[in-house]
Amino acid sequence: MTQLSHGPRSRLHGPRSLGLLLAALSMALPASAQSLDDPHLPLIPRPPEEAARVATVTAPTTDFTAAEPFEANPGGAASVRRRANADAFSQPSNNISFERELGFKLGNGLFRKLWVSSPSSTLASDGLGPLYNARSCQRCHLKDGRGHPPEGPEDEATSMFLRISVPGTPEDAIAEIADYIATLPEPHYGGQIQDHALPGVPAEGKMQITYEAREVALSGGETATLRAPTYALASPGYGPLAPDAMLSPRVAPQMIGLGLLEAVPAADILAGADPDDADGDGISGRAQIVWSVAHDAPMLGRFGLKAGNPTILEQSASAFAGDIGISNPLFPAGYGECMTAQAECQKAPHGDGDARGFEIDGEGLDLVTFYSRNLAVPARTKANDPTVLRGKQVFYDTGCTGCHTPKFVTHRLADRPEQSFQLIWPYSDLLLHDMGEGLADNRPEARATGQEWRTPPLWGIGLTQQVSGHTYFLHDGRARSLLEALLWHGGEAQPQRDAVVDMPPEDRAALIKFLESL
Repeated sequence: MTQLSHGPRSRLHGPRSLGLLLAALSMALPASAQSLDDPHLPLIPRPPEEAARVATVTAPTTDFTAAEPFEANPGGAASVRRRANADAFSQPSNNISFERELGFKLGNGLFRKLWVSSPSSTLASDGLGPLYNARSCQRCHLKDGRGHPPEGPEDEATSMFLRISVPGTPEDAIAEIADYIATLPEPHYGGQIQDHALPGVPAEGKMQITYEAREVALSGGETATLRAPTYALASPGYGPLAPDAMLSPRVAPQMIGLGLLEAVPAADILAGADPDDADGDGISGRAQIVWSVAHDAPMLGRFGLKAGNPTILEQSASAFAGDIGISNPLFPAGYGECMTAQAECQKAPHGDGDARGFEIDGEGLDLVTFYSRNLAVPARTKANDPTVLRGKQVFYDTGCTGCHTPKFVTHRLADRPEQSFQLIWPYSDLLLHDMGEGLADNRPEARATGQEWRTPPLWGIGLTQQVSGHTYFLHDGRARSLLEALLWHGGEAQPQRDAVVDMPPEDRAALIKFLESL
């Protein structure tokens, strides 16, 4: 059998050679390809022989003298050539067939579509709002990349919004989900603040951000300045917020690799959970469990900044409804998230009255889901750079891999060949972690507390400036550089944050260089 790790370096490179490697592996294993449409599949364990071989290939390395085999292709055989322009995140999976690429392009068209208000002669494109944050998916995920906070009073927060809720009672909790923290929509504003509206309908208000500068002294005489944000709702359109309202800022995340994350077996993710810190390493990853609207059952949450959605389909459907006001089979309200107090919103025309049935029908939603599932992860170009390798060792030695798990192998999937049985490098455990008071939004979501966030994947993070035109990071874009993002880590990651402050400047620089190479 082909050696997967800790052995002689292969002379093969690129997604095709990785596909050959995994093909060789699969020949020796039982055929067990299944479909993720079965909600129970994520809990089905791998056959013992396959599990042992996967454990070997995903074991953390101890050799930092050279890149690991196939490390340069973080998305497995789906990885694409690293482009030098803003289209780096907008390419289809490298291993997609010609026939299936048509579905990707159709989904791209719907992802970029500018929706218009109803009634309209363009029946396939009407139904916007009445309340909304953006007119298209692309307006938030520009070039399929990361959003950003407003960069001045004249800059609209199109790629950022405020979630909002009020505390629920134990009777509002979902009984089938242990440790569920019940919240309810804010009575006048619902579940998120929509800062745009159609004519005749008041918008809900504008996000207001103020920053306080905080100086951080680093080893070697270096310093960094963090900016601590405070959020408020300005010009509220429907009266004051409830006294116990909880606001949570959210920047649109990058879109690459979502299908590969969806294809990671839930059993492999759950194996990394350690809610009681039984191993004493200070890391207590917890699984997010949410209610699946599509499957009418509890499922592992993976998508969203607090892992509030279990699948790409549901993430897409909820974004259509909440961000654009577009009804769909999972969220069928034609007027979107209008609350009872928003009479003008509920009375406004909407686009459900034609042959589609919904403003985006099931076929259109599936195409957008397919597009989102197949946005490819770019290959790395400097995995063997000596400074990058030193930074990788610093990353491992500092304990960053306690949350940012380097590698997984995806399910065998009969209906998703692009994501089937791939060795991937997302650098995320997809679990919830307490990140401390500094990053807390103090707003629970399902099982996530007000201090917990899902570990974000790091692949492609070094291309943020190239794709999105900025270097704002974290859930609300407060960090203006990767160094600032590291210095905001607290809670379970406080020891790692302190190590970054105290390490020799050359190690700190190498660590940043490694992150920029991903």
